[in-house]
Parts: sequence; structure tokens; C-alpha cells
Amino acid sequence: MTTTVARVDSAGGGLWADLTYNDGSVSSRKKATPEMSSTTDPVNPEPLIIAIDGPSGAGKSTVARLLASRLGLPYIDTGAMYRAVGLLAARGGIEPPLDDEDAAAVSGLAENHRIELSGTGRDVRVLLDGEDVSEAIRTPECALMASAVSALPAVRRALVAIQRRIGLQSGGIMEGRDIGSVVFPDAALKVYLTANPAERARRRQADLHAKGIEATVDEVRRQQQQRDLQDSTRSDSPLHVARGSVVVDTSESTLDEVVARLLAELDERMEIRLDTVGGNTVRSRNHGGLARRESAPIEEESS
Repeated sequence: MTTTVARVDSAGGGLWADLTYNDGSVSSRKKATPEMSSTTDPVNPEPLIIAIDGPSGAGKSTVARLLASRLGLPYIDTGAMYRAVGLLAARGGIEPPLDDEDAAAVSGLAENHRIELSGTGRDVRVLLDGEDVSEAIRTPECALMASAVSALPAVRRALVAIQRRIGLQSGGIMEGRDIGSVVFPDAALKVYLTANPAERARRRQADLHAKGIEATVDEVRRQQQQRDLQDSTRSDSPLHVARGSVVVDTSESTLDEVVARLLAELDERMEIRLDTVGGNTVRSRNHGGLARRESAPIEEESS
């Protein structure tokens, strides 16, 4: 697991967090701004948060899970939370497009039902008022409903508050569509994954087939285009590349290549001043064993 030890830099002042990874390597980063933290107490530093955004089929879930495993951090699928609200709405007979009455009803659902993520890695389960809805939320219909309900400001406020609380409590690899821009704009690393439309549709179709849901690649591509339009044009927290994000096109990359790139980017951002000895700055550099090979292709779960 990743462990965190805080100390105060005697030269420059301020709180710095030393992080020890699964392989025993050490890195550091400066504590994020106080307003994004649950505490400024040096013995309770803010956990490491990595934000991964992008459209469906870009590889977010696959990459985020492996990165979480490699760094010993929780994997947090925020898209599953919106899908759970979408499932609630569908069960209540609500269908997109949403009118004002529908919007009010859905906002009430988000505020009055309990949504939880349980487990780690590929074993993460989505609980809705204690019911495991992990499979029920992964249909194409639920994806479109999730996009519709995620455009509602009241729904976003309710779920963003939960996401921030989870992140500040445990840190983690958090994937979604507005993590780097809204939920954690001061994340240690912000990533935007993308891929060409044909590859995104192929991955999504393969994922649906594995779940026993049959759809043609053309059908999947049309659904993705519809969701892309909804997500990128909504007035509240639209999907876009957050400032300071590392943009990675995964179209022709293996899982190993993408994860190695992100680990290198994380190392670069965490290569900060550790101490001052005799007037010389001592820095911590690459941790060697982090980029262990995982050569599987990227196959995306719906998000």
C-alpha cells in the first residue's frame, strides 16, 4: 500500500508529503491548497489523488484500475454514481429528454438515496441503498440516462460532494468526466484519455458482448456520439480537457505503454525539493520499478 508521512520543509516552509509506493520507492509532493483539503494538520496530509477524464471507450477504467493497483490506491469510478442515479430515474419511469418536472424529481432522487462504492480494482461494486446494481447500471440505456441526469446541477452538486469526501478521506485514482476540471482541480496528476471514434466503438462493443449485450459497432458509435454531444455541451461541468492535463491518445497504445507514460508523468510532478543540505537542493528522482510491464491491450469497461 502507499503510505504517507508529512513533514515541514525547513528551507522553504510549507507541508510536504512523502509517499512510499508498493515497491518501496519514495517520492514527494507539496500539499494541495488548503481549500481543497479536509485539514491543514501536518500529521494528516491530503492523500494522493490522480484525476482521469475522457469519453467512453478511451480506456479510463482499464488504465485507472491498473494505476490504482500499482500505486496501492483506491479506484473510484464516479461515472458509476451517475449511472446509479440514472437507474433510479429509469425505475421511476423517467426517460430522456428531461423536462423541468423530471429534473426536479431526479434531483430529489440523488439527494435522498444512498450510493456507495465497495471493494477494490475489478471487484468494485456499486451499491444503491444497499442493493448491488453493478451489472444493472452497465446497459447502453443506462449510459444515456446517466448523461442526461449528469447535466442537472443539483445532481452534480450532490455527487461531487460525495466524490470530494471520498477523495479527501482515502485518496485514489478517480475517473470521470469532470474530475480534473471540477472535483479535484489541484490533483497531483490530471489526465485526459482519448481515442479515435472507431477504436472507442470497437472497445465498447466488445465490452457489451462480454456482458451478453449484443449491439453492432455502428449502433455503439451512434450512442457514443450522442453521449459525447450531451456531455460536452451541458451547461454545468461539461466534458473538456482540464487545464494542466496530460492528454494521451490510447488508440494504438497498449495498456503497458499508457500506464508507463502516466507513471513517468507522476514521477516528474513529484520530483520536488526534499531538503537543503549545505545550501544545495537535494531532489528525489525516478523510482525505477514503477513501470512494471503490463502488455495487455486496452479494453474499456463502460463509463
